[in-house]
Amino acid sequence: MNPDPSDTNAQPGMATQQETDDSLYPIAVLIDELKHEEISLRINAIKRISTIALALGPERTRDELIPFLDESIEDEDELLAILAEELGGFIELVGGPSFSHLILSPLENLAAVEETIVRTKAVESLCKVSDVLSSQQIEEHFIPLVKRLSSGNWFTSRNSSAGIFAGAYPKSSPTTQADLRKMYSALCHDETPMVRRACGTHLSAFVKCISKEHIKSEVLEMFSHLAQDEQDSVRLLVVEPMVTIAEAFTPEECQELIAPTMRNLCSDRSWRVRYMVAENFVKLSNAVGPQIVKEDLMGVFNYLIRDNEAEVRTSATGQIPGFGELIGVEAIISDILPNLLSLTIDTSQHVRAALASNISGLAPLLGKDLTIEQLLPLFLRLLKDEFPEVRLNIISRLEQVNKIIGVELLSQSLLPAIVELAEDKQWRVRLAIIEYIPLLATQLGVEFFDEKLGNLCMSWLGDSVFSIREAATKNLQKLTEAFGAEWAKANILPKILHMAHHSNHLYRMTTIFAITTIAPSTNAEVIKELILPVVIDLASDPIPNIRFNAAKSLQSLVPVLRQSAEMQDLIDQQVKVALQKLSQDSDRDVQFYANQALTVV
Repeated sequence: MNPDPSDTNAQPGMATQQETDDSLYPIAVLIDELKHEEISLRINAIKRISTIALALGPERTRDELIPFLDESIEDEDELLAILAEELGGFIELVGGPSFSHLILSPLENLAAVEETIVRTKAVESLCKVSDVLSSQQIEEHFIPLVKRLSSGNWFTSRNSSAGIFAGAYPKSSPTTQADLRKMYSALCHDETPMVRRACGTHLSAFVKCISKEHIKSEVLEMFSHLAQDEQDSVRLLVVEPMVTIAEAFTPEECQELIAPTMRNLCSDRSWRVRYMVAENFVKLSNAVGPQIVKEDLMGVFNYLIRDNEAEVRTSATGQIPGFGELIGVEAIISDILPNLLSLTIDTSQHVRAALASNISGLAPLLGKDLTIEQLLPLFLRLLKDEFPEVRLNIISRLEQVNKIIGVELLSQSLLPAIVELAEDKQWRVRLAIIEYIPLLATQLGVEFFDEKLGNLCMSWLGDSVFSIREAATKNLQKLTEAFGAEWAKANILPKILHMAHHSNHLYRMTTIFAITTIAPSTNAEVIKELILPVVIDLASDPIPNIRFNAAKSLQSLVPVLRQSAEMQDLIDQQVKVALQKLSQDSDRDVQFYANQALTVV
């Protein structure tokens, strides 16, 4: 064990040795912990490495700690991943950007290990370091590293190298940039699919650094080669770079240079590639320009939303609002809407759920009359879907439709379907609708709620399923927060408090739960006037469960009452007295909760 530097009782003759040990103490501790058998201790040691570097200071970190880490790469993958991430934050710890190139050596070793997560973290840290390096440091230290990794014998180092080209390129000389493009091209043609996948993953970032001239002359060949790769896991990764490349060109150039490859990807034999095209469809449409959208992508989009694979149809359906905005009202009506009808009865519930999430986005584009004529029938179909998520997705996005056609028309068309769902025989469906009522109420307004949905919300408090009653109380709390304490006082609380005298004890219990939940969203005056008298009354209920819940309710009311200094007398004269009475109750549970409440009164 290392001697404690603070030990004043060291034996004579040990001073010289201890002074030597003191100078190496942080690294000695680190070495001991890294060699420990318990992985948790070693992980903690690596996580503290920045603290050790701070204690050592920049010079000793450069001279002692970095070389030590450079030589200690062989270890558990979990530790190496943490180390790779920690080294990305070492820039200031080694003395700032002018010394940051010293961090590259251990990161280069980490970027070549077998475990993917370690290499990923190492590449991220290498990119952080490259951001602060000067052009001279890039040329002298970073470019040689890129060359070594990209020409490594093992695919792991070549795989990692693809992720750091974008960090090296902008600060390199024109000659070096030409070399980097050639190296990246070689990686795109690598015999190992994992390396080509890495090239596809990082090509978009690399393209953003390259001039339009060189994109045309060199990058397009890399892109085309990857787009025709035998592995679909490579082809699907070129969709995002395709968008980036298209953004660098004019629409005319896109028509000539990008369109042929784009058509092939859109109709690729692999559903995963088509899925990626669908996922990025609006970005791609924006990048290539209106002419290609009109001539090529209109048909492609309809093809994608009718694709054989549900995942592709789901992804394409998510693009409906954005693509509709690009093509305009006439094209929406003639080309998109006819296909949406078939999606409402799609065999996949996930496709129908995606349609329900996105179809309302067309309402602002179509306007009032066309929304009523074209979209409302689709809404009604989806509201009757057997899959609850489909129905809920429609309800949760009604605000856009409400703004276009107005609450009156919306309520006439959709309210019957909403009420039908709220009374569904499946309690989980009722529960799901309850959770969306506050959102629906805020979208449609307080007057609409009072007239159309108020009684429905109150009826849930008497539901036979406890989860429904519990959700109904939380629902009323959210409505109180949305519409205010005065609204609750006038419209909700009288109906709840009326249940306090019901002969069925479950209704009385629900009253306690409801007013306890709502109370924090009201104010001291409402509690004094309406809530507190009922809770004190229920504290004398013949059912013990109601009495101890009354005690818990009184405890929760006290903080709200204390918001008004005038209520202290009320707490002392009524709340405290009621709790003291309950503390002497014959039931032990009632006594327990009453005594617990008295501690806060």
